[in-house]
Amino acid sequence: MSTYVLVPGFWLGAWAWEKVTEPLREAGHRVYPLSLTGLGERAHLATPQTDLETHIADIVNLIRYEDLREVILVAHSGAAGAVTGAADRVPERIARVVFLDSGPQPDGMSQLDFGPPEHRAAMEARAAEHGGGLVPFPSWEEHEKAGASLEGLGPAERELMASRAVGQPLGTMAQPLRRTGGFGKVPKTLVACSFPLEQVHAMIEAGHPFFAEMAGSEWDFAALPTGHWPMFSRPDATVSVLLSV
Repeated sequence: MSTYVLVPGFWLGAWAWEKVTEPLREAGHRVYPLSLTGLGERAHLATPQTDLETHIADIVNLIRYEDLREVILVAHSGAAGAVTGAADRVPERIARVVFLDSGPQPDGMSQLDFGPPEHRAAMEARAAEHGGGLVPFPSWEEHEKAGASLEGLGPAERELMASRAVGQPLGTMAQPLRRTGGFGKVPKTLVACSFPLEQVHAMIEAGHPFFAEMAGSEWDFAALPTGHWPMFSRPDATVSVLLSV
């Protein structure tokens, strides 16, 4: 039996893992899908002060207070920062970190640092317009323009996501991650969905700053060809790849 903690990406809550959680439990595993502060059923807890450290604490506290050990900690998309930070804080509790169409957040960088300055300005402007320090869920056209693959998302999946997604606290995107060294000790798997593994390995060999640390011996790689939200577009395959790690 394994213990999975499933952390969804920006704008999503624990509900996003519904078609993944039950099959993993039916296979005999302990599964904890997590809604971070201000998201999902915890949307009412969002404040302008909700930041990356808040979300790191959400994950660390779940692991500590449930006394979870040998955890397979799964980060989808924008959850990479919080998951990287949590694994860094409690590496002795983590068996493996799985990055599902995402990757580790470097020390001293925020999620907004991954894009050009105009992207940061746009997110800050949207949060100011929306109020409460929240960035509203983008339109599907905006997602595609930002490079997120919508492959496999039919009308039903898009309607579900758009109806339940809530504003993402800007601080979770804008606050830089501070790592202490614990993350480097943890085994890791990258599951590439919307980009080919060949591209990943090329970036690693080229020493790209966002991929360079994946050259370490603690890394494994898997491919799950689909769009950026595999828990919706290919839930059965998502379950299979999580079982395989």
